[in-house]
Amino acid sequence: MKKETKILGLQRKKVKLLAYSPKWEKLFEAEKKRLCSAIGKYALNIQHVGSTAISGMRAKPIIDIAVGVESLDIGKKCVKPLEKLGYEYKHEAGVKGRHFFAKGPENNRTHYVHIEKLGSRPWQNHVLFRDYLCAHKKAVRKYSLLKEKLAKKYKNDRDTYTAKKHSFIEKIIKVAKRETRK
Repeated sequence: MKKETKILGLQRKKVKLLAYSPKWEKLFEAEKKRLCSAIGKYALNIQHVGSTAISGMRAKPIIDIAVGVESLDIGKKCVKPLEKLGYEYKHEAGVKGRHFFAKGPENNRTHYVHIEKLGSRPWQNHVLFRDYLCAHKKAVRKYSLLKEKLAKKYKNDRDTYTAKKHSFIEKIIKVAKRETRK
């Protein structure tokens, strides 16, 4: 755990961006193994999403993980096993159609797990956004610049920081949806 805290973890409500680290992928893979052991019988798919999954992207040092399940009722069965892994259940946490979990104490959040119905809108948005940015370095640069600007302005207000990124994210998701239809 000591090594993780050097490149992973952020105080709740704070915004701090780090340069991309390939170690984030290894940390995701290690956590995915723990998740598979705990909730593998419910998980149909487990994906590394969010900025730490995008090479070259500046990111809050928190690993976002999307877990696709058959239904949100099945997802509810993951609460107790995830709590045993140190996750705190936050219910929907403002996003309809998911179960949300945070790992780590409030002064050092390290992982977020989004349990979503596989193929649902929240699931598709996570995967489409990540895949589009992985394939479009110009969009990565634009998004990184926006995030840096917002992080400076809202370093103690993560809710506003997140809200101010929303229109950029929505625009990328629309473009990604159009491209996948072609």
